[in-house]
Amino acid sequence: MGKPFVSVLIDTYNHERFIEQAIVSVLEQDFAEADREIIVVDDGSVDGTPEIVKRFGSRVRSLRKANGGQASAFNEGIPECRGEIVAFLDGDDWWAPGKLKAVSEALEGEPAVGIVGHGITEVYTDGREHSELLREAPRFRIDSEKGARLFRLRKSFLGSSRMTLRAEVARRIGQVPEALRIEADEYLFTLGAVFSDALILPESLTFYRLHENNAFQISNGDPAAHRRKREVLQVLANALQKRLKELGLAEEVVKTVVESVAIEATLIRLATEGGYPWQTVRAELRSYRITNENAGLGHWLFKCIALLPACVLPAKRYYTLRQSLSTNTTYRKAREKWLPFLQAEHVERIRTPRP
Repeated sequence: MGKPFVSVLIDTYNHERFIEQAIVSVLEQDFAEADREIIVVDDGSVDGTPEIVKRFGSRVRSLRKANGGQASAFNEGIPECRGEIVAFLDGDDWWAPGKLKAVSEALEGEPAVGIVGHGITEVYTDGREHSELLREAPRFRIDSEKGARLFRLRKSFLGSSRMTLRAEVARRIGQVPEALRIEADEYLFTLGAVFSDALILPESLTFYRLHENNAFQISNGDPAAHRRKREVLQVLANALQKRLKELGLAEEVVKTVVESVAIEATLIRLATEGGYPWQTVRAELRSYRITNENAGLGHWLFKCIALLPACVLPAKRYYTLRQSLSTNTTYRKAREKWLPFLQAEHVERIRTPRP
């Protein structure tokens, strides 16, 4: 029995500075050309992206479409994939050597696994790198409350550029709601983990580029970016809730999966648009419970103390104050000495300093 044929699906929009490196990282994989295809979905780029893609000639199949966002790019590209396996890559990221071999072998060896993810290395504009790896290689599935909890704490290892799906699973998922101009990958990998087992490989196989035009990032404080992400997260939460209920999942399972998405949208709304103090406290405690399941009494007490200003301050004022405090060197040193920031036990973080 021969190797499964792999389709590499690259979605891109105005990535003229990055798309060449993304494509080259696929071409340089230790994977025979006869065993894979590369499809680039250009989501209406108005820069030099199309011309750069054309330089690769027949080695790359390019699909051009009007700009519609990530979901529309997936809906355009997935039906064109001829492979038994579909590996996703954003046009501003790139893969480490051995990526395709690792994910394809994982799927070959585990018939019940339908989606594979892995560690990631974030690359900053100043050259710093921050890798996140899973300390274990668990298999899980969203078919129980326990499986849903495992999923929501490990889903960051399944995002696009990390995500590889069996084509049959992608077909079962079907169309992605096109309102998901970003976050469409989360719709795919959530349903992928419902229809099949998910497996996370422990090594980092993707380089995720952080830059000023990254649609997912909101750290630059742009109000429009915050609003866009909040709106999309709310659409995602609603779409997942509807689909998971249609699939007959238990109410507690649906709640566990959807809650973390809805809370993230709420926190962005409170920080940028404001809200009542009680809304801030409730959302913060719910978020902390989700992300820090194993937090001890000391961390819970500190969290409650840290939320005292939120009990009286309007939401926007509280988050402005917290942001200012978090960048204070004296505060950070005191935290590291007396009550270190809580780190997830299942995640290993490796920081590489600026070159």
